[in-house]
Amino acid sequence: MKAIYNVLQSLGIHRTYKGYYYVAEAVRLVMKDATMLLYISKSLYPAVAKVYDTTISCVERNIRTVISGLWESEYVSELETFAGVRLYRKPTSGEFIDILANYLNSKNEG
Repeated sequence: MKAIYNVLQSLGIHRTYKGYYYVAEAVRLVMKDATMLLYISKSLYPAVAKVYDTTISCVERNIRTVISGLWESEYVSELETFAGVRLYRKPTSGEFIDILANYLNSKNEG
């Protein structure tokens, strides 16, 4: 989890966001099983909600808030570095989690 937290902090996402922990858990789960991204609302969000004893809609909303905050910040170029491409629109929650999980998995393989 430390590597995930470091990546989030490098994107200007701090522990002051509830979504910080939700994104971190979602990335951890997707790093272990990427197929969770296929059913984000039916498998990933419920798994995160269960860990934090909250609702699926709360997880979804707080992850979107994190992404919106990042998109409006000076850290977008850092996210593009992680993605390996220029981003012309704000990523969806699934895309954002996928970018971070792929980046971290590629670092672990290298």
